[in-house]
This record gives sequence, C-alpha cells and structure tokens, in this order.
Amino acid sequence: MARRTLHLPNSVEALVRELSEEGESFSAAACRLILEGASRQRGKKPPPSVASGKGRRDLSRKAELYLRKPVTMK
Repeated sequence: MARRTLHLPNSVEALVRELSEEGESFSAAACRLILEGASRQRGKKPPPSVASGKGRRDLSRKAELYLRKPVTMK
C-alpha cells in the first residue's frame, strides 16, 4: 500500500473524525470517504456488457420495430 502525506485543513480533519465509524482508523475513514465522494462525482458506470459490440444506439427503445423487419445480409 502506498503511503502519502496529505495536508488537511483542521475543518476537514474534524469532519473525517466525525464521520469515522467506531473502531475505524483515521486513514481508513479518510480512504472510505474519498472513495464514496469519488464514486458520487463519477456516477455509476454501466456494466461492461453495455454498449459492447456494434449496432444501433436506439436498439433498446426500438427493438420490436427492428425485429419485425426482415434481416438482410450485406
């Protein structure tokens, strides 16, 4: 595990201590809070199967329409 020195304002240190869970070290609490904040900023990632391959972007919305049409090989 990499060790880093972070210089935190007193208000941030107090916040980490306030939000730490019982028995959780300061480092573990800071790591957990950073990861939670980062995942909220990034948003949910789609599963790896989503958007894999080639095809129409609107397939999920118009699947029935496309499936009614005959399939042609190019």
